[in-house]
Amino acid sequence: MAQDEHEPLYPSAVLPRDREGRGVRSTAGMVVDAWRHRPVPRRVIGTLSTLLLLGGVGLLSYPFLTNVYGDWRQSRLEVEFAEPETRDAYAARAVVVGEALTKIAVPRLGLETVVVEGTSPSALRAGAGHYEGTALPCELGNAAVAGHRTTYSKPFSDLHRLREGDEIVMITPVGRCVYEVAGAPWTTTPNDVGVLARVEGASVLTLTTCHPPGSASERLIVRAELVSSEVA
Repeated sequence: MAQDEHEPLYPSAVLPRDREGRGVRSTAGMVVDAWRHRPVPRRVIGTLSTLLLLGGVGLLSYPFLTNVYGDWRQSRLEVEFAEPETRDAYAARAVVVGEALTKIAVPRLGLETVVVEGTSPSALRAGAGHYEGTALPCELGNAAVAGHRTTYSKPFSDLHRLREGDEIVMITPVGRCVYEVAGAPWTTTPNDVGVLARVEGASVLTLTTCHPPGSASERLIVRAELVSSEVA
């Protein structure tokens, strides 16, 4: 027999009943009804729902917004990099943190981006930064560069794809040089400063980025060796 459309799906017979045979509401049900019909609780619930929604939208849009900012910053750095003042500052080793220092190009990854001096949070909003105190690109020693992997134009998003023999070109205001990746990328802890240590009698390039993508629990490292240089 078909159920009457007005018959409750869960008949009141399954609920506790009072002495007059009426179904008795549970305490939890009465509390919910009280909250539904009072303006202050409704406003509280509405406000919390809105905040949760805005928080979710913010989390989803954050990488996109940082990439937009990073692209804008890169367009300005491209202009700055071509200015005579940048060449003079580079030659005098007087490039200020956050200003254009060099360019990095990785043919295998289709990457070319301006690298600023410094790795502070504000400097790295450009996408990639040169570790202060390490060698300059194309010179003797260990030139080290950090780059974002998922935000701020994410220049090092595909760093894990590099293989031994891949070329990395560094273009400075006074010339250019080519490095070759010396081995497969590897991971280490964030406090492993040994990857930035001085290297005597050789010219190497060290690239670092967060690992895994979207996390800062480890660092992904790529080491390359200088194979040719054309510096004025």
